Amino acid sequence: MESKPKIAVIIGTTREGRFGDTIARWFMGVASAREDMEFELLDLRDYSLPFLTEPVPPAAGKVDPAAETWAAKIESADGFVMLTPEYNRGYPAVLKNAIDHLYQQWNTKAIGFVSYGGGAGGARAVEQLRLVAIEMQMAPIREGVVIPMARMAFDESGQPTNPTLNDRATSMLNQLAWWTTALRAARVR
Repeated sequence: MESKPKIAVIIGTTREGRFGDTIARWFMGVASAREDMEFELLDLRDYSLPFLTEPVPPAAGKVDPAAETWAAKIESADGFVMLTPEYNRGYPAVLKNAIDHLYQQWNTKAIGFVSYGGGAGGARAVEQLRLVAIEMQMAPIREGVVIPMARMAFDESGQPTNPTLNDRATSMLNQLAWWTTALRAARVR
């Protein structure tokens, strides 16, 4: 029997007091109900990635020794979900740095986005991340989860105040499952 596709869910901020932990707990709860994929939460706080200073770009196949553990995690994943806040109409620098440390490890894999923030809900951050994902030879899926006014969108127990948020997450995961399965089969061929 073929193993289930492995999806890395990445918390894209390391900021103190971040709301990303609430988003991650909720999303992993929705994801864990699925039987067609396996999910692993990757927190950028757990990876000590210096700002990229290597003279040879990751696209040349060289991995910064400080990023070897990160590279192994990304390599082992079949697809990704990035959980990103929006900071000043963009995504966090630590997330860009984590992406830029690698190249081949991201290639030919599907990626979905869960964004959160103020009025725009992180949509502008995702617009930028989609461009970066394409450059990394990833396949950004259409469906996503955008959470405006995120701190008000969840109750004290960390559950969404609007149940349609669960439906949007499920819809995004359905599409991610299709693309991840198709791309994994193509990589094997």
